[in-house]
Amino acid sequence: MKNNIEPYSSRDTERNYEREEAYLRAKKRVKKIVGFYWHLASYVVINAFILYMISQNLNGTKFWSFNVFSTIIFWGIGLFFHFMGVFGPNLIFGKAWQERKIEKYMEEENKKWE
Repeated sequence: MKNNIEPYSSRDTERNYEREEAYLRAKKRVKKIVGFYWHLASYVVINAFILYMISQNLNGTKFWSFNVFSTIIFWGIGLFFHFMGVFGPNLIFGKAWQERKIEKYMEEENKKWE
């Protein structure tokens, strides 16, 4: 009786592992992006509601004061850091930036040898 065993290929196993790892990284990235957009949506909706409620209950106080906008300002700072945590690394040090730096350093090296 013949054994029906396929030969072991480390290349296929490695390729599958790399695909699975890339999938998990992409899934994690998408989860971060979705989390940011939920944060942004709640920021807009809740702050619009807060501003509306404050504008209806002013009782002669100034609308354009720090007390009215303090929640928007501080939450906005937190939202900015959330944005930078999700999109910042690719915005600042993305593929295009890396390519420009590589070309710049290669040109500098070529000038040294000329």
